[in-house]
Amino acid sequence: MVDRPADTKNALSRVPVEITISVGRAHPTVSELLTLKRDAVLPLDRSVDDPVELYAGDRLIARGQLQEVEGEEGRLAVRLTEVSEPDSVA
Repeated sequence: MVDRPADTKNALSRVPVEITISVGRAHPTVSELLTLKRDAVLPLDRSVDDPVELYAGDRLIARGQLQEVEGEEGRLAVRLTEVSEPDSVA
């Protein structure tokens, strides 16, 4: 493992990372997609109570449960229930 100066570690710790939350997948046919209109419902392969997956890029980093942010009606958050182990750096 390569030691980095503390200022480099601090600078890297402030870099924002976009996290994508996957709540499920749909598998419509092309003809079904072409008929979609406003208010159409596209069923997913998961139920409301199933865990969601958190990705950084294409790497699965955690799983969790959707919940409403306390005191902010209608705003969603994720409560982490499982966090992936980081790959060791050689």
